[in-house]
Amino acid sequence: MDKLRIGTLIGGKDAVRVIPQLIPYGFESFSITFWQTTGGIDLEDMAKKVGDVLAGHDVIISCLSLFGNPLMGEGESSDALASWERLIDSAHLFGTDLVTGFTGRIVDRPIDESIPRFKEVFGELARRAADKGVRLAFENCNMGGDWQRGDWNIAHNPLAWEMMFDALPLDNLGLEWEPCHQMVQLIDPIPQLRKWANKIFHVHGKDASIAWDIIRECGIGGPEPFVWHRTPGFGDSSWTDIISILRYSKYEGTIDIEGYHDPVYCGELEMTGQVRGLQYLKQCRGGEYVANPV
Repeated sequence: MDKLRIGTLIGGKDAVRVIPQLIPYGFESFSITFWQTTGGIDLEDMAKKVGDVLAGHDVIISCLSLFGNPLMGEGESSDALASWERLIDSAHLFGTDLVTGFTGRIVDRPIDESIPRFKEVFGELARRAADKGVRLAFENCNMGGDWQRGDWNIAHNPLAWEMMFDALPLDNLGLEWEPCHQMVQLIDPIPQLRKWANKIFHVHGKDASIAWDIIRECGIGGPEPFVWHRTPGFGDSSWTDIISILRYSKYEGTIDIEGYHDPVYCGELEMTGQVRGLQYLKQCRGGEYVANPV
């Protein structure tokens, strides 16, 4: 099962403290995330401490992630571009070759107007990454934006992906994908996954529940919520199908649970939900490995 590990996301500032508490539950990988900046963080020191924590355990750091707006470089995202550079330069210290996050966008302008700036910024970052054997992947979250306007990310629609990868047709650029962010747009994630699997470098373990009865009665523009982010095992997706498609496509990355979104398994039930999600995903992966007879 080494080629498809199941893990979870951990905030960078919490990694050294929290990872030792989670390893005993069977998490096999950790995705270390940073919000908008890595400024003030000694990544070399963090990598050493995380390495000490993982020593003796069959657990890896799957990727480092930066969630900000590197295309604008303003306000709270003023350090986002420099943070992408720091994570690219530091990835090897954590034993990973993958850095992920939001593309950013030109704020409140249509997606196509962000493509030239995306090409400029991530063309340079991709070259920097390639020199260090690092891949870059873009999360598919819309962060409340749409095609016409938004604050954070252009990589939330497959038409945008085509534009991005046409602008930068590079082998070390790919996607950080999850079904949830497509389902909230009422996109069927399964045919999308079949089409894009070879471009997916990392998978977030997050699902969604869609209330079709509310949609049929009130549509998607009314006051009633019609979709909720869910921990895998509690949403609508068949993760058996998702994992089968990933395996068939020779995916060798991880699935890391993105917690702290489920409206039911939250608060004091957060880790109850995540550990159940971990167990569920391991079953969808095929359960315990069984060697073939010789």
